[in-house]
This record gives sequence, structure tokens and C-alpha cells, in this order.
Amino acid sequence: MSSNQKKKLTPVQQEYQTLQKQHEIKRPVLKNCIRAFLVGGLICLIGQLIQMFYIRYFDFTDQTAGNPTVGTLIFISLLLTGFGIYDRIAQFGGAGSAVPVTGFGNAIISAAIEHRSEGLVLGVGGNIFKLAGSVIVFGVFSAFVVALIKTILIKWGGL
Repeated sequence: MSSNQKKKLTPVQQEYQTLQKQHEIKRPVLKNCIRAFLVGGLICLIGQLIQMFYIRYFDFTDQTAGNPTVGTLIFISLLLTGFGIYDRIAQFGGAGSAVPVTGFGNAIISAAIEHRSEGLVLGVGGNIFKLAGSVIVFGVFSAFVVALIKTILIKWGGL
């Protein structure tokens, strides 16, 4: 806390701040970073192995193997979330499990599982798109803006 803000506190508030700092649980930041790095790296390694599988056995190229790889990773995260395994992975790995595309799949299916008692249409269908809908809309809009800028630069920029 800055000294200007500390001056505005009453003596009781300052005493409380000191007491709170004494009892605050210290976070193991380095340990959490290492765990996130290992879990995220393992997810990326699995994704790379899946991509190599598609290239070798299904005659995909490097460019065309990306989409089925992403779909497979999302499907695996959906299964692991449904069986309750992905939650344990997320507890251990933190952001390392949330940042890759598997975290997106986990977030989608978690919303659906949470509201399944409300029915298939209003519960599962309505809540599965709370997160996915905004991501899809943002992705489509961003792609449109990038394509528009590229078109303008090519047409008038001579690129």
C-alpha cells in the first residue's frame, strides 16, 4: 500500500492491515508457475502427438492437421471433464490447464453439466453457449476485421 493511502487510514485500520499481513497465507508462486508450465507443456505435447498421428495415418498436411487436432483435444477435455478427471488436472496445473484449448472445452462442458437438471434445451443448450457464444462471436468479428484490414492494405497499399 502506498504511503499516501496509508496516511488516510485510521490507526485502527492501519493496525488491521498489519495484522492481516501477518496472517495472510503466502502463495507458492514459483511452484504454481512450474506446475502450470508442466501441465500446459504436457497438453501441448499430447496435441503435437495427435497432430503427428493425423499427418502420418490420414495423409493430412501440417496446415490441414490443425483443425482435427483441436477438435480431438476439445473432445478429450470434454470426456475428462464429464468423468471428473479434468478438475483434478486443473487443481494441480492451474493456468496450465486453462490456457490451452482444452480449458475452453472444459469451461463449455462444465456449464452444461451444471445446468443439466433444467433440461436439454434450456439447461444444457442454453448454458453451453454462455461462454462459447461470446468466444465464437468475438472470433468471427476479429477474423472479419483482420480480413478487412488485409483487403484494404492489399488493394490500396500495393502489398
